[in-house]
Amino acid sequence: MGDRLSHRRSRCTVTLRDAQGLPVRGQVVRANLIRHEFLFGCGIFWLADLLSPETTPARKAVLETYWEAWSELFNYGTLPFYQGMYEPQEGVTRQESTLRAARFLHERGITLKGHPLCWHTVSARWLLKKGNDAVLENQLARIRREVGAFHEYISLWDVINEVVIMPDFDKEDNAITRLCQEMGRVPLVKAVFDEAKRADPDATLLLNDFNTSESYRQLIADCLDAGVPIDVIGIQSHQHQGFWGTDKLSEVLSRFASFGIPIHFTENTFVSGDLMPPHIVDLNDWQVPSWPTTPAGEDRQARDLLAMLDTLFAHPLVEAFTNWDFTDGAWLGAPSGLVRLDGSRKPAFDAFRERITKDWHTSVTLMTDENGQIVLHGFRGEYALECLGKTACVTLSKDCREQTVTL
Repeated sequence: MGDRLSHRRSRCTVTLRDAQGLPVRGQVVRANLIRHEFLFGCGIFWLADLLSPETTPARKAVLETYWEAWSELFNYGTLPFYQGMYEPQEGVTRQESTLRAARFLHERGITLKGHPLCWHTVSARWLLKKGNDAVLENQLARIRREVGAFHEYISLWDVINEVVIMPDFDKEDNAITRLCQEMGRVPLVKAVFDEAKRADPDATLLLNDFNTSESYRQLIADCLDAGVPIDVIGIQSHQHQGFWGTDKLSEVLSRFASFGIPIHFTENTFVSGDLMPPHIVDLNDWQVPSWPTTPAGEDRQARDLLAMLDTLFAHPLVEAFTNWDFTDGAWLGAPSGLVRLDGSRKPAFDAFRERITKDWHTSVTLMTDENGQIVLHGFRGEYALECLGKTACVTLSKDCREQTVTL
């Protein structure tokens, strides 16, 4: 993988000093990458249940198994904010339980994203009674409320989801599609993005879509021309009908890399059972009584996941990859998790861990020189430096060339 990953590595001269400010000369330093700069993520919608005092001991035991495995892999988590679930009655929200989950992850160094602030699916049914002006004000007020309440813990937001199809969506009546039809795509996107930026100027704001065609590229171009503050382009790839293949993946990357904006692959699934038939257009239309994982499917899932990860990690504009389902059956009953329902780990889990903790990992032993310096070269991220029985942390980033730490 060598030169293809040079953009993931940096070199920095680190000066080690003791408590008196003197250079630590001629000492062994062990440097170990403990958190990647790249965001390796997964949905973690079940965490609120793990932390709830109302969860049964049996269920909690299974969820603790999930958390043990999840925390081995990921430095990035997605929490749910679908309005129809988060606020099933107007003004009655799941803020308390979601804050508990966000705080839990933040305290453990996990970067968090909220998904989504505005979407036509899983929309609040009670919005249908409101006129479009009131619906827009509700969405802006919701953005102020959620972004404000979670600003200490959540630094990224999917501001609005699947806008390409939004005004044409006809699966169910909803107030957001109606609003988008009246306002138009770009004005609605601008309204919600501007509100999110006002609510937290430091937040990273994503436009997210499963449509990877020219239509999405044109929407992004139109939004940027209108001054929409898009920080990241979000791309979904629910591959229930089989891996796109590296040719299509490269084509998609080329299409959206033309903006020079960071790219996150926000929702990605590979099934480990039978593939969904190719004639299905809307994945939600495939409803089967049972969709089991199989040994052959699990091997295919691991191969396809690695092929995609390798391609994305090698692209300089891709900054995050989120495997959507951690467990089987989470969405559409699909066997798309990295672990089975009982918490046992699939080959895809092991393959993912191998990449992160071995292939894309840096752990080196160095010796300080007469100036107390070492040259640390490795994958970007947070490192633990161990020397003389003490530990210090440094961050290897793109622009940092020199830093000093005190033991």
